[in-house]
Amino acid sequence: MSSLTVALAILGGLVLAAYVIYSTWETRRNTPRQPDAEDTGGTLAPDARDTRTRADRGEWTGRDDGEEPVLHIEPSQTPNTDRHEPLFDPDLPAPASLPVSAVERRVGGLDPLIDVIAPIALDSLVSGDAALAAMPATRRAGTKPVAIEGLNERSGQWEPPLPGQRYRAFQAGVQLANRIGPLNEIEYSEFVVKAQAFADAVNGTPEFPEMLDEVARGRELDQFASSHDAQLSFVLRARHAAWSPGYVQQNAARLGFTSGMMPGRMVLPADGAGSAPVLGLTFDTQAALADDPAQSAIRELVLSLDVPQVERTQQPFARMRDAAATLAKDMDGVVTDGDGQLLRDATMDIIGADLEQLYDTLDARDLGAGTPLARRLFS
Repeated sequence: MSSLTVALAILGGLVLAAYVIYSTWETRRNTPRQPDAEDTGGTLAPDARDTRTRADRGEWTGRDDGEEPVLHIEPSQTPNTDRHEPLFDPDLPAPASLPVSAVERRVGGLDPLIDVIAPIALDSLVSGDAALAAMPATRRAGTKPVAIEGLNERSGQWEPPLPGQRYRAFQAGVQLANRIGPLNEIEYSEFVVKAQAFADAVNGTPEFPEMLDEVARGRELDQFASSHDAQLSFVLRARHAAWSPGYVQQNAARLGFTSGMMPGRMVLPADGAGSAPVLGLTFDTQAALADDPAQSAIRELVLSLDVPQVERTQQPFARMRDAAATLAKDMDGVVTDGDGQLLRDATMDIIGADLEQLYDTLDARDLGAGTPLARRLFS
């Protein structure tokens, strides 16, 4: 065998070995990381609420001139219709005693700050059973929630009608604005029809505020809400190997995240019962629904904070920042904005300062983040 043949054979062997090594490396690089079998990372439970947001009302953006990203919020020009039906919050605190004749701020689920309220005077006491039978079939006027409350004869508190109770007055209300937009004339008229029908059924006399005044109030409230509605999102991107859904869930569960109602969604529950989740974590829904999720490759996930929905005392931004840093370290990823720009500590500090100013503005308007009123308005 000539020296040339030997040289070619050696060269061929080296090329083959290099190809095998490269193929093995490429396969390992593209194989999604799998969860540790011995570490479940915590209990995964359904999310009680899935809070959606109007993204065009507020987002974190980067500047073209190379400066750090800042909080940018501007009024929405087009309402978002991809939303669930807004409802009155079922976890509102119990109302306090209030005389029927009071025309100032009423106590109960309804509040003149964000609701049109029509008092309904009664000639005699009405049972809760009769009131429930007279309730409107649907509790909304257009896209706005409608509620009816009664003044309990025994407790002196405003509350939704309950069987076995008696009421000496009622009040009907419709929300002035939500993330879909302000109350309009058609919605107000629909509210009047529903409230009048209820009043007639319980032998009551309603007193409706002037429509044009209330519609104007709705527009003003919507303008304020649009200018102070923000959703903050961080994107966690894989540096090298992709992640499997189980790997993402395991690492997120170690930080307290639980499974949400939708595939590919997890939430960080708040400390108190009945509160909105502090943070959301989402990844590819198709990967979560795949026949073999272990082979699904996820290269990015999104951490999100619906600012007006979460109480300031929960320290949501600090927890979001810590969660992003921990996940990036444990999962070999990087934290970026939506445009793929790295988020540095200095940028995080600027965002945190802007958030504090936003919280102060909401507090000054009696719409503190995470309060029942804020959660209804920003929904």
